[in-house]
Amino acid sequence: MSAGLVYRAWGGGIIAAIASTSIALGQVLEGDRLNLNGRDYPVAWQQWRDNQNRVRTGISDGGLANRFGILLGDTTDPFQQPVAWFQPQFSPLAVRFSPNGMYRYLDITPWIEQYQWQVQPQGNTLQISTPPARILSWRQGRQPWGDRWVFELDRPTPWQINRLTFSRTGLAPRDLSLTIEASSQLATIPNVKITATPNRTVLETQIPGTARPVASTLLNPPRLVIDFRRDAPPPRTIQWAPGLRWQQQTVTLGNHQFPVDLLIIDPQQPGLRLRPLTPQPTTVVGLATLPELAQTWGAAAAINAGFFNRDRQAPLGAIRSEGNWLAGPILNRGAIGWNDRGQIVVGRLSLQQRVKTPTATVPIVTFNSGYVQGGLALYTPRWGASYQGKTGSEVVITVRNQQVVAQELINNNPAVPIPPDGFLLVARNFHSVLANFPTGASVELETMAMPAAFNSIPNIVGAGPLLVEQGRVVLNAALEQFGRGLDAQAAPRSAMGNRRDGSIVWVTTHNRVGGMGPTLAEWAQILRQLGLINAVNLDGGSSTALYLGGVLVDRHSVTTTRVNNAIGVFWQPTL
Repeated sequence: MSAGLVYRAWGGGIIAAIASTSIALGQVLEGDRLNLNGRDYPVAWQQWRDNQNRVRTGISDGGLANRFGILLGDTTDPFQQPVAWFQPQFSPLAVRFSPNGMYRYLDITPWIEQYQWQVQPQGNTLQISTPPARILSWRQGRQPWGDRWVFELDRPTPWQINRLTFSRTGLAPRDLSLTIEASSQLATIPNVKITATPNRTVLETQIPGTARPVASTLLNPPRLVIDFRRDAPPPRTIQWAPGLRWQQQTVTLGNHQFPVDLLIIDPQQPGLRLRPLTPQPTTVVGLATLPELAQTWGAAAAINAGFFNRDRQAPLGAIRSEGNWLAGPILNRGAIGWNDRGQIVVGRLSLQQRVKTPTATVPIVTFNSGYVQGGLALYTPRWGASYQGKTGSEVVITVRNQQVVAQELINNNPAVPIPPDGFLLVARNFHSVLANFPTGASVELETMAMPAAFNSIPNIVGAGPLLVEQGRVVLNAALEQFGRGLDAQAAPRSAMGNRRDGSIVWVTTHNRVGGMGPTLAEWAQILRQLGLINAVNLDGGSSTALYLGGVLVDRHSVTTTRVNNAIGVFWQPTL
């Protein structure tokens, strides 16, 4: 027996009846695992009773899109989401938000009854079983935009694209895996591997790097249609929550078209705030996928942020959160800062840090950074519990309560504890300064950001190059000491900026239509066309990703890579 639904046999299938009393009025069951026909997925869900004492079931919108094949339509109403799934037109489902604002659930109770699904919560997992379905036929055709596959079914059934690899060049073939929750006796399909089980059919093939699979579903008879298109995708706008709008559109530059994903954020929305995300609340060292970072911190949305050293798993740029510096900038590169009122500051950021003793004032060259160079480096408890040597011979000065307590030469990279009430100063090829740090010496840190406008800004992320400032393109990769030719490389891109209306905008793009992503010069022009008056380039390439409500919305989850830091949107529903 389920916790919220009971079932009775009907017509050879199962129809759900809302009859159980195991969920009390006002009680909510929820979890973040979905078992669909025996396979587990990370999908958020809820069950609750409505005012008519009927049990309702909600599944996160991304989970429904990714695991059931439900198509999400345009909406300006965050509490009604139009959807299409084996029906002639889009129809709205009611939206319910999780208390922490991380997810929005679409109420699928009418579908449970209409499509005869079995639904049963078991702890953190919601089990859903759909009636057995069959693929009756498959046919292939040519359309003006490319190939078309049509699967005729005996009834509506879930389907999903469970693998779509990423093409770095935009031209190389990509692996595609399509799963249909239906049995089949399909004949051989050219260049397609078919794996059929009694209740599931998996098709694996390769598609051109310039093609993208676009799915639709039809009724009478039920059909799943997959078009392999090479043109620009249609625009889409979804008001995901009050103050959060997800938008997909295509920007044209000359003869090129660039599909982009945007998250448009209203910083004046009550209960909404943006914060940098690090691998864990206790350290800036480590790597995680963007969904992992978002879920660790409880963010509703996230975008990858600054550069990092993948080997050392450490940031290569500024991170400041709620007024606390977590890591310092490098090489005077572009950064963006914001406060909870929506004020934005951009510029090429440097941090003038000095440590003062009774005998000297010594500059600090890096702060909690994966960028290693000669001089005096600073490591605070936000680096982690300990510091591991980075070069062959370093001298570590331990400071507690603003006083030197130890000075030691380390070799072979031993770990040195970072005191919770102090910090470490690490001298690399800088032994001449050590006499100024005897045991017992008083130590004082001074920190000043340049430009000075950053000093009053509590949240900052450094990446670069700076692209747009006060409406003008100011790209200068060489000035920010990026490698030669970086600005001419075509690659996936991420950026953050703002518009004149006060909105904060995140943007990602992967490939232009028919080729690789934009160069930095093209990227700056794209952002200007999108109305950004200030914008900073974020880490791009394989790091580029945009997360919303539990899923990546700009790329398939199997292609995501681990990053060191990100920016998250936190939203607390007030209704």
